[in-house]
Amino acid sequence: MSRLTYSLKPVPPFRLDLAVWTLRRRPENVIDRWDGRCYRRALALGSGPVEVAVNQAGSPESPRLHIAVVGERACPGTSAAVTTALERLLGLHVDLTEFERLAAHDDRLGPLARRFRGMKPPRFPTVFECVVNAIACQQVTLTLGVRLLGLLAEAYGLAMGGGDAPVHAFPQPEDLARLKPEELRTLGFSRQKARAVIELSSAIAEGHLNLEALASESDEAALDRLSRVRGVGRWTGEYVLLRGLGRLHVFPGDDVGARNNLLRWLGLTGPLNYDGVRRAVTPWSAYAGLVYFHLLLERLVEAGYVS
Repeated sequence: MSRLTYSLKPVPPFRLDLAVWTLRRRPENVIDRWDGRCYRRALALGSGPVEVAVNQAGSPESPRLHIAVVGERACPGTSAAVTTALERLLGLHVDLTEFERLAAHDDRLGPLARRFRGMKPPRFPTVFECVVNAIACQQVTLTLGVRLLGLLAEAYGLAMGGGDAPVHAFPQPEDLARLKPEELRTLGFSRQKARAVIELSSAIAEGHLNLEALASESDEAALDRLSRVRGVGRWTGEYVLLRGLGRLHVFPGDDVGARNNLLRWLGLTGPLNYDGVRRAVTPWSAYAGLVYFHLLLERLVEAGYVS
């Protein structure tokens, strides 16, 4: 095994714990692992799988991340690919200065922003992974969806390490493209979800679909393209805009959990529909996705996962 170590400087303020929990969402997440100090993830790179470990040194105002990369073919060029992935996964270069200025003069948003200062909005390392995450989590609890994704990685993702407990990268499209729906059904995916994941993987692997190209599209154009993918509706499309493409003004209005979080935060008594969510986040419309992430963290604190 080869080992590389180097350092990164995120845009301050930065708290690794908050960034990781916003990314992983549930303790059942075995892809994005956190032991209270170190974030670990296996990545499938062109040169082979690697395991990445990230630790923070310094204060949130002067953060430095120590990165360790282990893999059979890890080389100096590997660090560039790992850095690109970490920049997305942990929001390392996102500057929230304008959001903090807005929150500082907002009696409702201010306490939330101060409580979670140093959180950076995460993105999945690929839009493909984001879409599969969204499909897995449709119409089930988030805990069950996260477990399904872990089973998918363990069954079909590249393995890193040995012994009794190797870790697995998230599967690539080529890993899933030739599967039969019944193979994903054995993991707990519904028939519709299994078909959607396999068709998506096949389209990408065969060169018929380039999800990364959505980064240059407007919200409307990206949603239109995504709507042509099996299993992608409005909720999944908006989830991809936020967590896959980093559109921080997007609050997925069909997300039931997020709606409930918003309802509690605003002290409203009645249920919110999609249009009601859009009206409710109007005062923070440029940063509605950041409100979404902050309210997620608030729920994770209440559940005892985040201190």
